[in-house]
Amino acid sequence: MKNLKIGTRDSKLALVQTRWVRDILLLQYPDLAIEIIEIKTQGDKILDTALSKIGDKALFTKELENELLAGTIDLAVHSMKDLPTQLPEGLEICVTSSREDIRDVVCFSGYSGVSSLKQAKTIGTSSLRRIAQLQNKYPQINFVDIRGNLQTRFKKLNNPANGYDGIVLAAAGLNRLGMQDSIGEYLNPLEILPAVGQGALAIEIKSGRNDLREFLRKSLNSPVDEAIVKAERAFLRSLQGGCQVPIGVHSSLRGFGENAIIELIGIVASLDGSQIIRLEHSGSVAQPERLGQEFGELFLATEAKEILAGLRTES
Repeated sequence: MKNLKIGTRDSKLALVQTRWVRDILLLQYPDLAIEIIEIKTQGDKILDTALSKIGDKALFTKELENELLAGTIDLAVHSMKDLPTQLPEGLEICVTSSREDIRDVVCFSGYSGVSSLKQAKTIGTSSLRRIAQLQNKYPQINFVDIRGNLQTRFKKLNNPANGYDGIVLAAAGLNRLGMQDSIGEYLNPLEILPAVGQGALAIEIKSGRNDLREFLRKSLNSPVDEAIVKAERAFLRSLQGGCQVPIGVHSSLRGFGENAIIELIGIVASLDGSQIIRLEHSGSVAQPERLGQEFGELFLATEAKEILAGLRTES
């Protein structure tokens, strides 16, 4: 491998994540020529509409995937939670990175005097999963859609005219940007369950590029995180859910090696958080996708099936 073209979104966070991939490769292969190609996605262009109302599951990935299929880039770096569970034909995830902090966090404005969600009246977030779970726990809060990259969101947060007491974000992105000091409150991931794949990066390539696949996996893949994320994504796939559906999951690993067990906690919620179905399941790390599929089937045997059907009707 002599040359690589890496595709990425053009946000500051996406570029930091992509440079992390580049730097790991260059540490091992200093003679490798790597070019980073910045690509603007539909989700980056449409900022005046809630993500849940745009109606496309590949909002932050489609343009990168088109370039992969065209052969103009060799690999694309994504936040795993942005990547739909059904990939276009001819593409595959070849690497799951080691996982960052999976928790959601709250960043409070500098002017409102609010320092806890218990005190908050208006919170910004674009995630239906976060809204449903937080609305259930904090019914006094008014949740307002907020879009844009992290820098744009912080500008909105710190503008008194917007009236935000705080915004909810993923800890992983703030950590990668070195913005930990802006975090006001960490949310318990066993109470506010994270998104599928939250905290992990995905590297997507064109199928059939076996040399490239093995080269990247040897340098960047985390087998344990790969198994856990496969279980989570199979769970979401079985429910036919996307990034903008109130589905959350928390995963942990018990034991070591081939005998390890993946333990899953999942929720399916109504949009207003008035109904939350919460189940647990566990199974072998050796069959993560089967485990995730089984977990989804458990939910579909409960009221979660009606909740999901209602969500599809509304969308």
